[in-house]
Amino acid sequence: MNGSRIAVVSGVGPGTGLALVQRFVAGGYQVAMIARNAERLNEFARDIPGCHAYPADVTHPSQLDEALTRIQAELGHPQVLLHNAVGGSFGNFLEIDPQVLEVNFRTNVMGLLHLARRLAPAMIAAGQGVIIATGNTSSLRGKSKFAGFAPTKAAQRILAESMARELGSQGVHVAYVVIDAVIDLAWTRKRYPDARDDFFIQPRDIADEIWHVVHQPKSAWSFNVELRPHGENW
Repeated sequence: MNGSRIAVVSGVGPGTGLALVQRFVAGGYQVAMIARNAERLNEFARDIPGCHAYPADVTHPSQLDEALTRIQAELGHPQVLLHNAVGGSFGNFLEIDPQVLEVNFRTNVMGLLHLARRLAPAMIAAGQGVIIATGNTSSLRGKSKFAGFAPTKAAQRILAESMARELGSQGVHVAYVVIDAVIDLAWTRKRYPDARDDFFIQPRDIADEIWHVVHQPKSAWSFNVELRPHGENW
């Protein structure tokens, strides 16, 4: 695989993760998929030429380290990291299980940290690379029922900003994409059965915008990127 452009996508499921895989494969990348569900990843790998399954739980550093070692040995050094894995739960600060908040922190923040620490050195050595984390409005505000989730997304955004300030001058672009919308998935359609089609954001449109951010010229890099449907109340 040496010579091919390589992207790593964490949190590959049937929504945004899969759309990112499809977009980057269509753009000529070899895509390494990381997620816990090995059966689903293998199914995607069978159906989409150019993507490769590396099952791992991003909350377990040893599993993540093993997957990244395999990716680098089998594909090469990735030029793009898209951290899409997400841990979330709902409830106010009195209702949530504190251990759930810890698990969400390991997914959203520590997962990004471990991935970036492994992949950034090769990007720095090459003088180029891109690291993007997908977030949502919980990274900007702490609503009552988001106490088990928002603190971790806010920390993720701040970590990404710290990384961006460190890596930008070394040629590595770091960006944070806030998705201020309900993503169009089977379970969200059930949750909002009366919603119009344009209420939802489409995974393929998220993927197209992330593709654009990844390929921005160095003279005009974005860090904070916000996406929302035209009718979203913000």
